[in-house]
Amino acid sequence: MSTVPDGKKLVRSPSGLRMVPENGAFNSPFSLNEPQWVPDKEHHCRRCGRCFCDKCCSKKVALPRMCFVDPVRQCGECSLVSQKEMDFYDKQLKVLMGGGSFIVTLGTSKTSETMMCRLSNNHRYLFFDGESHFEVELSRISSMQVLTEESTPEGGNSRASGMLLHYKPTGSQDPQQLRMEAADDKKTASSWLAAMHKAAKLLYEARDQ
Repeated sequence: MSTVPDGKKLVRSPSGLRMVPENGAFNSPFSLNEPQWVPDKEHHCRRCGRCFCDKCCSKKVALPRMCFVDPVRQCGECSLVSQKEMDFYDKQLKVLMGGGSFIVTLGTSKTSETMMCRLSNNHRYLFFDGESHFEVELSRISSMQVLTEESTPEGGNSRASGMLLHYKPTGSQDPQQLRMEAADDKKTASSWLAAMHKAAKLLYEARDQ
């Protein structure tokens, strides 16, 4: 449950210092496993684990998805991917944890509730707070669909206006549908939805690896 303390510990791996959860089961769903390799005379990319010469693996880039404390050596291809991900860690996570106001409908219910939705500090849950409260564990979300609307009457660029989630509530194997639609502050809600869309890409990538 989300009430478990988020304790972390500093560990030294062959790749460098890492700040990891005390219980591996509470890893962020965005995290990637550190590749295993045996130290030798060649250089290893800390992200993919492949061997390279010094010239091809000289860049040191931050790699928060593997919980490294300092920038680590990566090959050219991996360093580009990690640099793109830094935008998510530097900006989008703050937007998700800041939250947005949405009109939330569960399943086929005919009643909705205005709720503040935000990402938990450990990145593992979506918290929904209104007159009631409930949580959705990210690892139990099977699909996300961003809903859009035209941003101008003339039909200009469309913007995110809501999201449709399918997930399995904790302790249940029966899928549940959750519909979120932007409430009063549509600009903040749209930014939150755009950040959540980027988060979904990282989630599915992590599941495939």
